[in-house]
Amino acid sequence: MKLNMGTIDRSARLVVAAIIAALYFTGQISGTVAVVLGVVAVVFAVTSLVGYCPAYVPFGISTRKADRPMPRRRGTAV
Repeated sequence: MKLNMGTIDRSARLVVAAIIAALYFTGQISGTVAVVLGVVAVVFAVTSLVGYCPAYVPFGISTRKADRPMPRRRGTAV
């Protein structure tokens, strides 16, 4: 499993999950809306913590910056 979520994407998802949780625990949302948003919050939290979003794969999306190659030092063998 290759990571495909960048730092900003992961942080935004955690913030959205926290907002949904706060709305639920303060009684602002209830019923079907609370269940649907609760599932969304759990999915957002899990994908943020893991750093991998399976929904991005079919579309070839990745918000993660590519790893930069390390500069070679002088005098080292290739």
